[in-house]
Amino acid sequence: MGTSKRYAAAVDRQMDARVLQRVMSEQPPLTLTSDELELDREPLTQAPIARPVRAWVRYGVTAALIDAEAVEWTEHAVHVRWITPAGDRHHAWVWASAVRPKNP
Repeated sequence: MGTSKRYAAAVDRQMDARVLQRVMSEQPPLTLTSDELELDREPLTQAPIARPVRAWVRYGVTAALIDAEAVEWTEHAVHVRWITPAGDRHHAWVWASAVRPKNP
C-alpha cells in the first residue's frame, strides 16, 4: 500500500513549523555586529513607516525565511523586526541580500 505524498508534505511542513517555533523560543536571533554594520561610516536610513519584507534570519544554525518589517537600513544591511509564532517580538540586523520586498 502506498503513502500519500500530499499528506507527507503537510506533515513535513507542520514539523518544520514546530521545530522553528521551538528554536525561536529557546534562543535569540543572530544579528550583525557593530563592526559588520559600520554605522560610523555607512549612512543610516530610518523608515517613517515600516516596510513589509521577507528575510532570512538565523537562530543558531537554523535559518528561517520569515515575514518581517524593515525599519532601518544601510547600503549593506537591514534592521528587521517580527513577531514569532509564540507572540514574542524579535529583531535583528541582517545582510541586505537576505531581504526582499514582500508581495501583497
